[in-house]
Amino acid sequence: MREPDLYAVLGVEPSATTRAIISAFRRRARELRPDTRVDAVTAARFGSVTAAYETLRDPVRRAAYDRARRRPSRGPAGLAQPDRPARGHPVVPGAAAPEPPLRAGPVHWEPGGRTTR
Repeated sequence: MREPDLYAVLGVEPSATTRAIISAFRRRARELRPDTRVDAVTAARFGSVTAAYETLRDPVRRAAYDRARRRPSRGPAGLAQPDRPARGHPVVPGAAAPEPPLRAGPVHWEPGGRTTR
């Protein structure tokens, strides 16, 4: 089942600012008023509006959501293409991802031959 478009749930464009998202959430919350409307449909709609707001108001979650929205790339036959790993490693279904290369930070050399980080 496909998840709903969070921008459509709040009624904003994907280019909306954080202020516009907050304003749209408040407007939808006033419409759905969970304290005065007690039916199951309204409660479900309010839950989806709240979930959309929680995702879109946080810049990190919003960026991850936007990446996931753009993710399904279509090949020439219209089929979804598998993710391509970095640095040419082959994709092996069910196998663990390779560990990233070990990286070390800068080393500070002190007089007398001691090193510190």
